[in-house]
Amino acid sequence: MSCGCKTSGDSAHSCGPKKTANGCESVNTCGNSYKLSVFDWLSNINNPASNRCDLVEVRFKNDRKSFYRNVNNIPLHIGSVVTVESSPGHDVGVVSLTGELVKIQMKKKKFPEESILKIYRQANQKDLEVWQEARKKEDGVKLEARKIAHRIGLEMKVTDVEYQGDSSKITFYYTADNRVDFRQLIKEYAGAFRTKIDMKQIGFRQEAAKVGGIGSCGRELCCSTWLTDFRSVNTNVARYQQLSINPQKLAGQCGKLKCCLNYELDSYLDALSHFPSSSTTLDTEKGRAFCIKIDVFKKKMWFAYVDSSMAWYDFDIDLVKKLIAKNKKGERTPPLEDLKQPDTPVQSIDLIQENNVDRFEKKNRGNNRNRNQNRPNNNGQNQGAQQGQGQGPKKNRPERAERTERPDRPERAENPNANANSGNQPRPQQKPQPKPQQPKAQVEKTDAPSDPEKKQQNPNKKNFKKKYPPKKDKNA
Repeated sequence: MSCGCKTSGDSAHSCGPKKTANGCESVNTCGNSYKLSVFDWLSNINNPASNRCDLVEVRFKNDRKSFYRNVNNIPLHIGSVVTVESSPGHDVGVVSLTGELVKIQMKKKKFPEESILKIYRQANQKDLEVWQEARKKEDGVKLEARKIAHRIGLEMKVTDVEYQGDSSKITFYYTADNRVDFRQLIKEYAGAFRTKIDMKQIGFRQEAAKVGGIGSCGRELCCSTWLTDFRSVNTNVARYQQLSINPQKLAGQCGKLKCCLNYELDSYLDALSHFPSSSTTLDTEKGRAFCIKIDVFKKKMWFAYVDSSMAWYDFDIDLVKKLIAKNKKGERTPPLEDLKQPDTPVQSIDLIQENNVDRFEKKNRGNNRNRNQNRPNNNGQNQGAQQGQGQGPKKNRPERAERTERPDRPERAENPNANANSGNQPRPQQKPQPKPQQPKAQVEKTDAPSDPEKKQQNPNKKNFKKKYPPKKDKNA
């Protein structure tokens, strides 16, 4: 069996020679050793030697496999490196399957028995050295081949390059949308690489199988691990499964529709056979209704009126079949709202909210407004708080009506600058008195005479007398 390590690379990457049970050395390759591998579930069955199968499946670089005949009855097992017949020269590969299961694989792939070649021997040390040296050149050759094709101006892409085991031939795998005339290209390649050139055109799905990768499901690509036959996939497969026709989601790494769309197609077709047609229309008393959506798992159908398509009504397929049979008799069905309450079009509401740029700002403004209304008044304690009542919004407080009905507080009209919150405390009832007139200067309070009759005199009279004293009478 091949080794358990999984490193990136190809069949040329080896863990070194290891001795088998028979004493011979073989190389267990690591890179891509599990690519398109087949589990031999007949390996534990002991067949008679007379009926032993001499067919062997040999794997080469990436996903290329072929079948050979073990004419020399060499003891082989999975992982043995063998030298096989090729044209020209010989090639080196790794045994991937033996026994009776090889016949089943040949029948599955429709491999002709007339083109089966033979196995020469197990690869010796010289074969392995030449093989590994050739594989080390492949990356540089691929880059140089792309430059030559770009210089000539050919619309093609060189995807992969594979050396034969004896370095006598190079196979170039390329993809192109149109037919390519590469007669000049082969001359350039033969002059640059000094060997025989073989060109093979592959599809985009085969390209993804050779390159490999991780799919959107998080696992390795099916085409590079176990899928060998590529069936055609069209958009009708997505419609049957009620999927949105979005090329970015339905396309794989090859740029085509995903092969996994065909996996559950038969189950969907079996379930849809019990559904009425998606183009079914119902003739109701309120108007015509058409089918707008189908749920295969819940076995329901959504209908909406032609005039107002915003309200959707879901019904079981059994009820829909009864309504269709009633229309065939020429009778109209009751309105949809009488048969089923309409579901709220949640999807349309969510789309409107997601497309709105100010959706977060509006929510914050509403919360701030509610907080301001519920905030208590810090300027003073009102009469309702003293009585043990809860403080509510300011507009619901009845203090303003009580203040206007009290006749004992006329000073509000006389003195508009009084504090509004100072009237919250109760006051004794008394007549209003005129406020005494305050002096204009503070000096008058200390220097003013004690005689009340002189209070109304000019405050600057004293200073005037000191500056201009009165003249004395001469006749006195």
